[in-house]
Amino acid sequence: MCRSIHTLHNFEPAATSDEVQAAALQYVRKIAGTTKPSKANEAAFEQAVAEIAHVTQHLLNDLVATRPPKNREEEAAKARAKAVASGRYAA
Repeated sequence: MCRSIHTLHNFEPAATSDEVQAAALQYVRKIAGTTKPSKANEAAFEQAVAEIAHVTQHLLNDLVATRPPKNREEEAAKARAKAVASGRYAA
């Protein structure tokens, strides 16, 4: 999985459409093997991003959580602390 695609389910506040769009874009980039498609592939690339974002939003809307939602800011702080501890990120 792409490292830049983050879990979007069961957070408070819920994932925004921009976050869903960004995840779809990262997924398509990974599958296509490029960050910017050629002119010949641009329409197919953009259509794939739109369709994946649409389906992803439906999935997020339909998923049922059995645990209370996580706080987005707390989880981000934990991830930053973990990255600093591993030396991947400078504080």
